Amino acid sequence: MHENIVAAPELAGEGLQKIEWVRRNMPILRKIQSEFEKEQPFAGKRITVCIHLEAKTAFLALVLRSGGAQVSVTGSNPESTKDDVVAALAAEGLKVYARHGAEPSEMRKYMEMALDLKPHLVIDDGGDLVEILHETRTDLLEGMLGACEETTTGVLRAQARAKAAQLQFPVMLVNEARCKYLFDNVHGTGQSVWDAVMRSTNLVLAGKTVVVAGYGWCGRGCALRAQGMGASVIVCEVDPVKACDALMNGCRVMPLMEACKEADVVLSVTGVRHTIRKEHFKVLKDNALLANAGHFWEEIDVEGLSGMSKDRKQMRTNVEGFLLQDGRWLNLLGNGNIVNIACADGHPAEIMDTSFALQALSAQHLVQQEKQLANRCYPVPERIDQRVAQIRLESSGVSFDTLTEDQQQYLAGWVA
Repeated sequence: MHENIVAAPELAGEGLQKIEWVRRNMPILRKIQSEFEKEQPFAGKRITVCIHLEAKTAFLALVLRSGGAQVSVTGSNPESTKDDVVAALAAEGLKVYARHGAEPSEMRKYMEMALDLKPHLVIDDGGDLVEILHETRTDLLEGMLGACEETTTGVLRAQARAKAAQLQFPVMLVNEARCKYLFDNVHGTGQSVWDAVMRSTNLVLAGKTVVVAGYGWCGRGCALRAQGMGASVIVCEVDPVKACDALMNGCRVMPLMEACKEADVVLSVTGVRHTIRKEHFKVLKDNALLANAGHFWEEIDVEGLSGMSKDRKQMRTNVEGFLLQDGRWLNLLGNGNIVNIACADGHPAEIMDTSFALQALSAQHLVQQEKQLANRCYPVPERIDQRVAQIRLESSGVSFDTLTEDQQQYLAGWVA
């Protein structure tokens, strides 16, 4: 294997401190870690992890190692990589290849280096590792048992590949589990996005008109939290059912072009390239804020915005102003990268506890089903979803009801 890529090894102590903090606030993963230490489900197995590389991801990687795995780690986005956490993982003996601010080609190189571990399993965020394994590193396919996918974007890519009969190993759709989208996507994105926006701008959200493009689970969470902080929310959708849902939840619904004329803040949460583009920049108000909460930085056409501008300058940390020909300024947050991690600390630890618990147990499931699963996409088994939720409740001292035997029979039957 390659030597680690560590930009700031002197920051290892700070990184370890961050990892310890999230460990203390991730009780589900702590319990799974103690089980893995005893059972060693990944003994003899190799796992490559490619997720936003910060403290919570680092703890997941350490939990996988506790189960006997050899682990290599890289980042899924250059702006979300925390150099102190990279240094901490290297100090802990893991193979790690990432640095904050890496160029796209450099980041791709780091992914390839991490895959040189010759993994049996990959933990993916956006489908990058799955793509590389299918396109340029087909030499590694023979040993692959499967992948676990974290995001909507990665799920859509995997499903498209499976539909075309091109998927070469099983993929667990972790993003589709209830303990993922109900908590991570809604509450995690909803809180962390506005934390990032307010931290970066030091501006109030109350009284502003916020436009949310995309009303999936993440968009729903962002709209909900913006409403709760006193913003007037407009939702823009291409799915009529989701548009109806937004309307019934108290949001106004209109085309993005019309919404941009009123917007103080425009947030893209679609996973679609150039959701916010030149025609939208032309109608935005002076001093409007632009942010991306989807997976890829392409959601905002930054190149198009730059081409329309006669000047651009740094307004604050993580806020860049673009001066248009007519004198209006538009403010881009986090260079168009995913704002909650580029401009803040990402989802809260308690939220990622459920998501990363699903990842760990789904990886274990792939090992348990070794060579028995077809090359297609699979939902997370209900027993895993239920178990993660139960551990979460137990860790909070919360109990819940169960059905009586008579009630179970009633629900299972069809005779009165």
